[in-house]
Amino acid sequence: MHGPRQQQSTPDAASTDSITRISSGKGGERETAILVGVARPGFTSYDMQEALRELEHLAITAGARVIGRLTQSLSQINPDTFIGEGKVRELAGRVKAEGADIVIFDDELTPGQVQSIEKEVGCKLLDRTGLILDIFASRAQTAAAKTQVELAQLDYIRSRLTRRWTHLSRQEGGIGTKGPGETQIETDRRLIDKRMAKLRRELEDIDQQRQTQRKGRAGTTRVSVVGYTNAGKSTLMNALSEADVLAEDRLFATLDATTRQVRLDTNKTVLLSDTVGFIRKLPHALVESFKSTLDETRESDALLHVVDVTHPSFEDHMRVVGKTLGELGAGDKPVLVAFNKIDALESGRRFLDRLQRRYPEAVFVSALRGIGLEKLEERLLQTVEQHFVEREVCVPVAAQKVISFVHDVANVLEEDYLYAKNGVEGADPQAAARMRFRLAPRHDANLQGRLEGLPELRPLPEQPPSVERASTSAPPADEASPARA
Repeated sequence: MHGPRQQQSTPDAASTDSITRISSGKGGERETAILVGVARPGFTSYDMQEALRELEHLAITAGARVIGRLTQSLSQINPDTFIGEGKVRELAGRVKAEGADIVIFDDELTPGQVQSIEKEVGCKLLDRTGLILDIFASRAQTAAAKTQVELAQLDYIRSRLTRRWTHLSRQEGGIGTKGPGETQIETDRRLIDKRMAKLRRELEDIDQQRQTQRKGRAGTTRVSVVGYTNAGKSTLMNALSEADVLAEDRLFATLDATTRQVRLDTNKTVLLSDTVGFIRKLPHALVESFKSTLDETRESDALLHVVDVTHPSFEDHMRVVGKTLGELGAGDKPVLVAFNKIDALESGRRFLDRLQRRYPEAVFVSALRGIGLEKLEERLLQTVEQHFVEREVCVPVAAQKVISFVHDVANVLEEDYLYAKNGVEGADPQAAARMRFRLAPRHDANLQGRLEGLPELRPLPEQPPSVERASTSAPPADEASPARA
């Protein structure tokens, strides 16, 4: 399995090599793994099997070959070994008998638990968080993704430093170096903190760049494609936009936010953004590191939730996505659910009929075969506009920035150029633009700020005969006038 990007041997480049990872053995053979899962109170047998199926998929994605599973039901976690001591001995016996190279736990373990279990079983140990981080490291392609993943990895290993890891034992001269009595772990932690601070500065620069890009797209309606990993988000995005976003049948194929333009109607274009897929127990460090990427979801006008309808636990996946969106601050967005891969359903039409009755607002598509895409575009347009608000304003023609802003972000329904007064005693009439339009709530809030300080104009009941009115379109800015011949 690929590791994270290589660091140069400089004092501030704390390595992430201390993360246990899956790698090819002699002759390119895949490492063999035994999976370990723990059932808590309220965790059914089906839940346990489903969790281990997903863990196996993650392990295979990372390059391992799963040769066994071990489960235990516990009401209370063992603080020393996570699972019971008897299960640890059973696990050690299976590792030796089956020749396993690595043990993978479906939960996050403490550093002490990792040491205790590794000492008993005699092979490498990896928990779910470390496994996902390793997969992300192999998937990262752009500089932004690599930076985000490396920061998450360093955050993960910082509390897991032990004396057996000596790869960070570089020495440097000058202030801040290892002093008398400072342990090797303290030196390692110092290097990691230094590297993390540098990575955070890089991510702040990336975030600033993305904010600038989003400001440049402020007038365009934005939709984020969300869903459980491997639900077919990138394939659907390619089908709608005729783009070339990487789409593969594997977990976390896409880590970077990719934005493409999609025309939903003759006069309505949206920006569609594909983001990283969600999963159960998504490591908190990854959510924090990918903040700038996930901001696309928070700042969207609507969400397109893609669901793999062929997966036996698709409704559980939907709940995970909904919970994660809430944690990201995007739980109040308008959402269109798209059940994908209907062409691969073995249960047939009867199952789809039941599902349609249960989710009447959803659409059913096959991104791979282009089934149902026209209906999807129609419903997506309705979803985007369902929370639009209608406004009417009357502003001086001199306020061209406000008039241009309305044309950029809103659907203008009517527009008149006329004379209006601000209600002040003795005030002269002035040229004004009266506009009626519909726009998204986030643009409405921006508009209200732009209107502050402008006079509240009211059109004169009788307009001079020379005033020419225009409906639905304004004259060019340099020709705008209340009286055109």
